[in-house]
Amino acid sequence: MRLLALLPIPLIGRIGDGLGMLLWVAVPPRRHIVRTNLGLAFPDRSLAERRRLERAHFRSAARGMLEGALAWWASIERLAPYYTIEGLENIEVARRAGRGVILLMPHYTTMEMCGKIIGHHVPDFHPVYKPTKDPAFNTAMVRIRSTGVAGLLVNDDMRGILRVLRNGQVIWYAPDQDFGRRGCVFAPFMGVATSTLTTTARLAQRSGAPLVPLHCERLPGNRWHVRADTPLEGFPSGDDEKDATRINSVIEAQVRQAPEQYLWLHRRFKTRPDPDAPNPYTRPGRRR
Repeated sequence: MRLLALLPIPLIGRIGDGLGMLLWVAVPPRRHIVRTNLGLAFPDRSLAERRRLERAHFRSAARGMLEGALAWWASIERLAPYYTIEGLENIEVARRAGRGVILLMPHYTTMEMCGKIIGHHVPDFHPVYKPTKDPAFNTAMVRIRSTGVAGLLVNDDMRGILRVLRNGQVIWYAPDQDFGRRGCVFAPFMGVATSTLTTTARLAQRSGAPLVPLHCERLPGNRWHVRADTPLEGFPSGDDEKDATRINSVIEAQVRQAPEQYLWLHRRFKTRPDPDAPNPYTRPGRRR
């Protein structure tokens, strides 16, 4: 990956497209997950449209993996001609209360690049991350990601997260994965009742920190656009289901703008409201 970062940025994009199509062919289980997700999220689209979106997602996901090399090792000066950013004033407005800021950044395939860019523009930025199962890779990831940010926070370190927020600093939180039933409610996402963490509202309530939606979209021509929206008003409301629905609607609005760039490789709809409902990701001919 470090050697890859030495290549011209447009070439890395083309390699990502080729790698994406190779993975689409070579990894049927992941293809099935993406296909299932798109079928649930876009039932109104034709089969041909969903297949095109499926292949576009694999290209986007592969680009995201290779862009990780740039995010980890390329200088911000080298990346500067390739990105734009708007809404930094919204982060500053949110921090005026002195209670920190929660950046709501969902799992887009542009996450690594977004972290690199935000880390440059927001000096007290603390990404929240989930450790990987491979100890060697995790050590390298933590060491590299720690450069250019104020600090890293493990996703289950709630005391550390609250401490950073109470110090008036900024965290990046991504709550849009399926963690089962514990600490979750079911709220609509892409028209599907989806297991959604209530932790985001809990953090906002306990810290008083405003929630600022953050998006990063990959544009044609190997460019990225980062956008921080205005802080959510009246959040949290005290109603877990209402708050989860609001978060999902914010994420869904951006997903519909660039659906191929959302992380459909994750089993987002695995946990169903009815515990006896069949697993939507069971492949034909496989046991439940």
